[in-house]
Amino acid sequence: MQLSEAWLRELVNPPISTAELVGQLTMAGLEVDSVTPAAAEFSGVVVGEVLTMEPHPDADRLRVCRVEVGEPEPLQIVCGAANVRVGLKIPAALIGAVLPGDFKIKKSKLRGVESFGMLCSEKELGLAKDAEGLMELPADAPVGNDIRDYLSLNDNVIEVDLTPNRADCLSVEGIAREVAVLNRLNFKPEHVMPVSAVHQDTLAVAVSAAEYCPRYSGRLIKNVNPDAETPLWMQERLRRSGLRSLGPLVDVTNYILLEMGQPLHAFDADKLTGGIRVRLAEAGEKLNLLNDQEIVLDNETLVIADDSRALALAGVMGGSESAVGDKTSNIFLECAYFSPDTIMGKARRYGLHTDSSHRFERGVDPYLQSRALERATQLILSIVGGSVGPVMEVKSEAALPKRLPVLLRKQQILDILCVELEDEVISDIFERLGMSVETAEEGWQVTPPGFRFDIAIEADLIEEVARIVGYNNLPQSELFMRSELSKAPEAMLELDRAKDFLVDRGYQEAITYSFVDEAIQKIIAPDDEFIPLQNPISSELAVMRTTLWCGLLRAALHNINRQHTRVRLFETGLRFVRRDGAIHQQKMLAGLAIGDVYAEQWGDKGRAIDFFDVKADLEALFALTGITMRFEAAIHPALHPGQSAQIFSASGEIIGWMGMLHPSLEKQLDLDSRVFLFELDQDLLLNKAIPAFKPLSKFPSVRRDMALIVDENVTAGQIVNVIKSCNEPMIQDIMIFDVYRGPGVEAGCKSIALGLVFQDFSQTLTDSQIDAIFSKLLAALADKTNAKLRD
Repeated sequence: MQLSEAWLRELVNPPISTAELVGQLTMAGLEVDSVTPAAAEFSGVVVGEVLTMEPHPDADRLRVCRVEVGEPEPLQIVCGAANVRVGLKIPAALIGAVLPGDFKIKKSKLRGVESFGMLCSEKELGLAKDAEGLMELPADAPVGNDIRDYLSLNDNVIEVDLTPNRADCLSVEGIAREVAVLNRLNFKPEHVMPVSAVHQDTLAVAVSAAEYCPRYSGRLIKNVNPDAETPLWMQERLRRSGLRSLGPLVDVTNYILLEMGQPLHAFDADKLTGGIRVRLAEAGEKLNLLNDQEIVLDNETLVIADDSRALALAGVMGGSESAVGDKTSNIFLECAYFSPDTIMGKARRYGLHTDSSHRFERGVDPYLQSRALERATQLILSIVGGSVGPVMEVKSEAALPKRLPVLLRKQQILDILCVELEDEVISDIFERLGMSVETAEEGWQVTPPGFRFDIAIEADLIEEVARIVGYNNLPQSELFMRSELSKAPEAMLELDRAKDFLVDRGYQEAITYSFVDEAIQKIIAPDDEFIPLQNPISSELAVMRTTLWCGLLRAALHNINRQHTRVRLFETGLRFVRRDGAIHQQKMLAGLAIGDVYAEQWGDKGRAIDFFDVKADLEALFALTGITMRFEAAIHPALHPGQSAQIFSASGEIIGWMGMLHPSLEKQLDLDSRVFLFELDQDLLLNKAIPAFKPLSKFPSVRRDMALIVDENVTAGQIVNVIKSCNEPMIQDIMIFDVYRGPGVEAGCKSIALGLVFQDFSQTLTDSQIDAIFSKLLAALADKTNAKLRD
């Protein structure tokens, strides 16, 4: 909700500053997002009047004007605006004036003719982004007055971020009511006198869906002036509320929406056939909206129609075929109450969101329509004239929402807020909020007004007391409770420790949506059965993720598009999979790496990250657990078939995957560099081996190296596992220090060199003992991997 502070202070004007007003609103639950000046800073601009106008002698498009600005003599000003004319009143910037952007007005010559100022448009004053000509002021604008004073530009625009339950504050009157209560001032909305009918012409109104539209009213206004213009004061209030002027008839309905919170709509009466019908649409019925969008309606959508066709989407937007325009002379002014359940979700269903739907979805006062219609009628008559017909109203009392009294117990206020207030203070708060209060045995029976849809239970009333008294004025109390610390299992690695480790390795933690784009989900994990959302926020958040890679890849692309070429991200979160007809949540830790191994520096030429760099990060992470993990080459649809591996725990459980993103997916996702990914089962990852003391041997160790010739498809991990399976207690360490392919090694084979460290705890090992173990290892390797010693 965006509103002018000056407009608000016309309704209620507490003796406090703008900063104090903003603080009050925020502390009362109406959070203020921003406070901005109503106009850009400028000075030296006054109301001027063009007295004479002559062609420029040397320029066809320029005019030499004599302009009255309230000084002893008129000023000569050269102007090229198309709408400049004798008698026009406009903003005139005098010599020495400073316009937005620090543009200073000086005496100048335009094509040889002196000019002593400048005539201004809205754009030059910072009041609009674009302007087709000079800003035209009303004929009664006082010449010589400072334009800032005349237009009340020394004003602030306050933007309030309202929660969905506070629909009563979606109007200037609603905000004014809150300000009045907070400052203990009297405020009652201005009483609007009914406008007497001049003619008796009416349109028949029939409501066939009373439960959706309990109150519908309207009236014919004939012979309005289609050439009339919206007064400048109304245009300014609309502008400061974020709306642009669209002509007096539309502007009046928008003004009432802002002032009272009641949406209205004006139909061109000459475009209607027969009477007004409030009904449910027929399935397949079409409607052309004001935004030139054609929608196909379903039979659950409420429409306003005439005898031949649908005219408007009820509570959302009018139709283009019955819209008022520059030639409209007769209008039917509509004012209705639509139940929130009827409007909720309808705008989104058709890809719309309007100021009207925003209010009707949250709830409009069901007793406001008569006052709003009369107020709009008064404004229309004062601006465009016309003759007014009688009000036609169709109402269903049974379908109108009822506000039931709510019991508020005095003891509950004390128990919850820890403050004891006088009875008169409690009654005064609710009466100023527009509620009726009756004394009850335990406290009060409070009946909320029609505009407070959020008051239903006792807790709501206690919240109102806390808001108005002020949360900062409530007594503070410490919460004492006995807490028992849970035991930290030694066999479990803390997740925060794993996160800190990845940060130390250069990764940054990311948090992405659990909802992802279905298209990305399908290309990254085509074999997973994903879960679609019934009511997604958008098409890009339509399914539950089965892998954290979906969000991380989008985050990486976002960074790359903003010139970050080196990206390291990780995320912990849930993935959602359907298994055996049920939805399972699985905690995962996933990561992504793109770019060079190290940030740019002088001491290294730079090298792009590769598979083994990321594998080293993971092995270092696994080292925190004290458990050795096993990497095995495997095929994953999202990973490069030659650079992907499945990761297994020591017990053989699958922990996760790592590898390089498949080149085809790189292309589909518009990534122009290699991407390396990993994803691990969080629960399995965090299992930790309990450290155990191992005595140190006082006897020397012996190292023996062996170089083995093996087939190309035999991995170093397989060789190490064979050696470990021999269960030789004297082998203390195994190191792979070389892999060789080339001359001396036959095609299809490779040489793997290992270093073995032998040590005993009871004696110094002899060569014969080591030779026996060495022979046993070679036999096992030859048997299981077909390895042989390299010559």
